[in-house]
Amino acid sequence: MPALPQPRPTSLPDGRTTAAARRLLAPNPSPMTLDGTNTWLLGAPADDGSPRPAIVVDPGPALEEHLDAITAAARIELVLITHRHRDHTEAIDALVERTGAPVRALLPEHSRDGAPLRDGERIEAAGVAVEVVATPGHTSDSVSFWLPDEGVLLSGDTVLGGSTTVIDHPDGTLGDYLATLDALERLGRERPTGILPGHGGEIADLAAETARLREHRMRRLEQVRAALDRLGRDAPVEAIVDDVYADAPARVRTWAAHSLAAQLAYLRG
Repeated sequence: MPALPQPRPTSLPDGRTTAAARRLLAPNPSPMTLDGTNTWLLGAPADDGSPRPAIVVDPGPALEEHLDAITAAARIELVLITHRHRDHTEAIDALVERTGAPVRALLPEHSRDGAPLRDGERIEAAGVAVEVVATPGHTSDSVSFWLPDEGVLLSGDTVLGGSTTVIDHPDGTLGDYLATLDALERLGRERPTGILPGHGGEIADLAAETARLREHRMRRLEQVRAALDRLGRDAPVEAIVDDVYADAPARVRTWAAHSLAAQLAYLRG
């Protein structure tokens, strides 16, 4: 029987580390999930070598290998969900069946034996403190989890490592996403904070990354405005996608159309 994947310690690009957050990469790579979904295990290290208690953030896909790795790595006390998408939530019920741990999400339909999350709420479990930060935009229910003692933010799909997120319009909106980026940039400027994303690798500087993402979104809006000037205000969405996202692989064009719809809605007010 092959050995189970082991959770990887967190190491930020600037050399900072935290023993309170470990990553298990789900084996579900795709154009949208990048290398796969990051399942995060949060918890203070156990001194005696016994399985340490942990909070699971985003159990990910319902794949037996991934579930085995999660349950072998820690004693699960609590499960937290960053947002509703299936690549983050599919394993909820299978993990509850194995562990009996309560699950908390912003949406009641993703919660199990636990109250829905509240923006600004402080959660203490498995020896760590976690603060809930509402970060809508990618989806309306997106939240991030800030570990103030560790100086890291678990961003779900609000900020990705090595890519930009999709605005899942009409549920997600560009206006919400830009407001979220502004709020996260302020948080990062008040206190240096690293990012532990839902997909991709760790990012060192929350303030710098969110400023970069905002600049990228504003450039895209200018490209959309220019495309509308060239193609006409009534141009079909497909034609605008081909113009604005000419460099995007065909396999992600459907999701590019979601983001374009969000941009058009934003421009039209």
